Amino acid sequence: MTENVNPPSGPRSASRGGAPPEAASPGAASPGEAAPGPELPPLRQAQIRQTEDRIIACRAQVGARTVYVRFGTKAALFKRVVDVAIVGDTLPIDVLSRDWAQAAVTAPTAAERIAAGAAIGRQIMERTGALFAVAQQAAAVEPLIAGFWQQGREQSRHAQAVFWTRMAEDGLLDPRVDLAWVIDTASILGSAETYLVITRMLGWDLDEYENWLVTTTARLSAPA
Repeated sequence: MTENVNPPSGPRSASRGGAPPEAASPGAASPGEAAPGPELPPLRQAQIRQTEDRIIACRAQVGARTVYVRFGTKAALFKRVVDVAIVGDTLPIDVLSRDWAQAAVTAPTAAERIAAGAAIGRQIMERTGALFAVAQQAAAVEPLIAGFWQQGREQSRHAQAVFWTRMAEDGLLDPRVDLAWVIDTASILGSAETYLVITRMLGWDLDEYENWLVTTTARLSAPA
């Protein structure tokens, strides 16, 4: 799942200075929240899963058995939901082959391509951020989701490799810049994990996130 939670409203960090807030331990209750209760009995867990399955089937206006036959597992269904959210529809066309992404690999200037790439990142995170947050948590306990999560990382890195290789081939990347290093570093900047950290730690909205991508990517591509 390539690599959005709509960021919470709150104070901005204009200077990005000051001590960073302490990160909460995974699974720990936040201030004001109740601590997790005891684990439910297996029978109760099964009843909840069956109820969730019926809700999914009802929303899709199909029978619960149809959901099982089509997807097999909830993890497979969840992956399909994420895949559709990333591109915005069910057409079998990858991100960089879509009309709204073409400017990122065909625009005449580096600045225009970087801006188009940042716009793609914003669009994906706007649709998919909340799902990425769920996937990140589920990957810790569900091997199938963990596999999909890693697959998403690899697909995201491939997209960065295509973007920067085209930049270099079209003479828009200074030859003094280490192409492999730029691809690796940009893959981290544009990852779902980085977006989730930004929204949780800094509370940035999508405008701030997109502007940060543009500024940071432009600086990244400049020779030292």
